Amino acid sequence: MNAWVGWALAVLAIAVGYVQYGWRGVVLGVTVVVFWLLLQFGKAMRVMRTAAAAPVGVVGSAVMLHAKLRRGMRLIEILPLTRSLGRKVADDPETFEWRDASGAAVRVQLQRGRCTDWTLSRADGEAPAP
Repeated sequence: MNAWVGWALAVLAIAVGYVQYGWRGVVLGVTVVVFWLLLQFGKAMRVMRTAAAAPVGVVGSAVMLHAKLRRGMRLIEILPLTRSLGRKVADDPETFEWRDASGAAVRVQLQRGRCTDWTLSRADGEAPAP
């Protein structure tokens, strides 16, 4: 969801709360917004804790990761698929790489925090997948 849409919904919840229930509605609206933010923070911490427990740049199966990726995914959505932090290989565009035990590797390019392109390269000399 776009950040502007999220904040607009938060303001709308507080405004509707005020119109319907006065100051109690404002308190309820603020409580709901804070609860939602805490849920998002908890999700991010859970993902980072899982990723931090594994070696950097290692994935169970690069082919399966390649099959599950799609354009527009955020890094916070990619990390649960890999269960590890990627090895950063380039800055512009921001590129991360994950390898599996067979030597196959997936490189994911991110622009503005979203996946724009990814490539699979295999260690056995096969042509990389599109």
